[in-house]
Amino acid sequence: MITRFGLIGLAAISLGACAPGEEAMSAGSAASAERPALFVANKRGDTLSKIDLESGETQWQVEACRTPHELATSPDGKSVAVACYGGTHISIFGTDRLLRQARVALGANARPHGIVWHPSGTLYVTAEGRQSIFAVRNPLGSIPDMDEFATGKEGSHMIAVAPDESAAWTTDLSSKTVTRIDLTGDAAPLSVTVGEEPEGIALSPDGKTLWVSARGSNQAFALDPDTMEVRETVETGRFPLRLAIRPQGDVAVTSDLMDGGLTVIDLDSAEVTRSIAVSSPEEAQDRFQVTILWSDDGSKIYVAETASNTVAEVDYESGEVVRRLPTGEGGDGLAILP
Repeated sequence: MITRFGLIGLAAISLGACAPGEEAMSAGSAASAERPALFVANKRGDTLSKIDLESGETQWQVEACRTPHELATSPDGKSVAVACYGGTHISIFGTDRLLRQARVALGANARPHGIVWHPSGTLYVTAEGRQSIFAVRNPLGSIPDMDEFATGKEGSHMIAVAPDESAAWTTDLSSKTVTRIDLTGDAAPLSVTVGEEPEGIALSPDGKTLWVSARGSNQAFALDPDTMEVRETVETGRFPLRLAIRPQGDVAVTSDLMDGGLTVIDLDSAEVTRSIAVSSPEEAQDRFQVTILWSDDGSKIYVAETASNTVAEVDYESGEVVRRLPTGEGGDGLAILP
């Protein structure tokens, strides 16, 4: 089911200046927009950080919203969107100094979590509390144009979107399913049970394979994105909370929370090629690694360690932790500006 929204009713947007108490606070000198940067949603501190990747220093940290989770940068690199999991809206900030640009309301009980800013300019976000996803076109415009698509499943948590925007897929934690949503509105949602507690999700760059990690069964799965049939099953490390595909499309990694490491999967053979130790099983609960993110050139993996308020920067080739970048309280969602 698709529901349309305009400015009046469930959706509202505010542009321009920061709200009181949300002014950007500099923790260093102002950054040049051309410098590579990492953005971190700090879910315990309710803040958003910008870290300069050359110096490793936090340049800006601002109040974001209640329990911010996943992040997405705009195609032009000028904005970063925050899914406000503890509330009902998306907050959008400028990537230069983290000044608030917009606030898009999604309606009662939304609890937005997974978020993708598609190259077309449309924002896609899950709304767990509404058992749906939203497509928000022109999110920085004066009037947001939004469609809501029902998943019909509980805990629709993470999201992937087809390159041509014909479909989107969610992992539904509470229902223990993966759901395909037809964004054209021609077909009903298609849900399948995949492992135990599927959570991580990523679509291959060519759009031909959907990869899902199931944290409860320590497995990753390759699915046909149209029929939702499972093609391959791969054993991973313990509690693979997230799955991310390298931009080059050759491998995927899972973030294995209980092991404190990463499982590397060759996408052609659907076989594990190696494991990367980010910390250790003994340190895992003290660090609690969650979100993982590739650098655009595929040379680095950034790993959010929520409990220790750090992000580990891992060299993919060597598997070594190059450094740990300090974040705000409970750093979780990640986005990168090349």
